[in-house]
Amino acid sequence: MNNKIIIINGPNLNLLGEREQSQYGSITFNELQEICLNKSKELGLIAEFSQSNIEGEIVNTIQDSIKNYDGIIINAAAFTHTSVAIRDALSVFKKPIIELHISNIYKREEFRQKSLISDIATGGIFGLGADGYILAIISMQKLLKK
Repeated sequence: MNNKIIIINGPNLNLLGEREQSQYGSITFNELQEICLNKSKELGLIAEFSQSNIEGEIVNTIQDSIKNYDGIIINAAAFTHTSVAIRDALSVFKKPIIELHISNIYKREEFRQKSLISDIATGGIFGLGADGYILAIISMQKLLKK
């Protein structure tokens, strides 16, 4: 494979463009998806873009990714700070993982400053807005080339 990735999005990211634009910008979820899929294609990656507000669905997606994808980019959103189940699923995925957040979680409320998945991830991108997704895709392409 070596070129198939999944971009997993957690709770409330489907509301991009509608919620807290000061934190998340004005881009909509559909616009973000289109930009990511186009950038992936441009770089020779086959990408899938998923979103769920349900923790167990994200766990299932990660587990299914073990056999079907070469890399994961994940914005676990609020589950970043609470989900041992997502962390455990990611720990079984022995390929590149990039943790991504639109806002800088380390400049937000104290409860958001703890990531349960950072030490599982290959790397992380925080606080660069929707552009962080593009940087994550570029970084993943480079990781997969190695």
